[in-house]
Amino acid sequence: MSTYQPDEKRYEKMQYRRCGKSGIKLPLISLGLWHNFGDNDDFGNARNILRTAFNNGITHFDLANNYGPPYGSAEKNFGKIFKEDFQAYRDELIISTKAGWDMWPGPYGNFGSRKYLIASLDQSLKRMGLDYVDIFYHHRPDPETPLEETMGALDQIVRDGKALYVGISQYNAEDTAKAAKILKEQRTPFLIHQPRYNMMDRWVEDGLLDTLERIGIGSIVFSPLEQGILTSKYLHGIPEDSRAATEGSYLDRSQITDEVVAQVQELNKIAESRGQSLAQMAVAWLLKDHRVTSVLVGVSKVSQLEDNIAAIQNIEFSKEELQKIDKILKK
Repeated sequence: MSTYQPDEKRYEKMQYRRCGKSGIKLPLISLGLWHNFGDNDDFGNARNILRTAFNNGITHFDLANNYGPPYGSAEKNFGKIFKEDFQAYRDELIISTKAGWDMWPGPYGNFGSRKYLIASLDQSLKRMGLDYVDIFYHHRPDPETPLEETMGALDQIVRDGKALYVGISQYNAEDTAKAAKILKEQRTPFLIHQPRYNMMDRWVEDGLLDTLERIGIGSIVFSPLEQGILTSKYLHGIPEDSRAATEGSYLDRSQITDEVVAQVQELNKIAESRGQSLAQMAVAWLLKDHRVTSVLVGVSKVSQLEDNIAAIQNIEFSKEELQKIDKILKK
């Protein structure tokens, strides 16, 4: 039996934003389990991160079938922690998972077929010990499967009671609008889009955010810190314990150029003048736009999570600050 008792004042510590035109509000900060919840990670640390999140009013935990490593292990470990600590609070939580990237060998364990999506969610629910997820996403566009098939599978999943809402990730503006039209015709509750977005990677500004606003869909953005570049970690080059120094990580040494280090140093000066860390400013910069419902953070330590949560204390930017940031990043 768990001895975990969540903080009674948790909902006073977080701010919530309506997700598009839906009935759902999401916390400004949501917790992603992409890294640090696999079998190679410290289980006790993972549990402390989840507890700290909920204690601070973070009600949304975001997973995917292939999070780990190995694939499936983040869901399995989350399931163990959920069973011990959070089962009594299921109705206070938004739990999401996804399918769309490679998950098992052969032609039916990847992309966007009806067979893959339905089978994958069944496996995910088993690993997490859940009857349903709140949001089920198609994790990436599939250029070869008709959109009608993929969206039809999402519709079926809701009708079968395995998900309350559906979402998509990394779809461009045009395909998002097409997906929304299909789902609307099927009366499927299309809640949210999960795009990659940060100060350095702004592709969503070229039409996607406008499309989401027009059709009434929320957004939850991932990689807010550009894999750690938008933190104090690389202010003086590449430290040995950093992600860029680790073989096989998603961030390569070659990405930390002299120009990037110089940009980060300049951005850090603006953050300091705002009374924020660079990471906090990067999160706040995303939340300045009301079309961003929530920022998805991934952390390896409780202290990083607390740092990210503190970002919501100051999400207003002056015109001058925004112009300076754009000039530094040549945007």
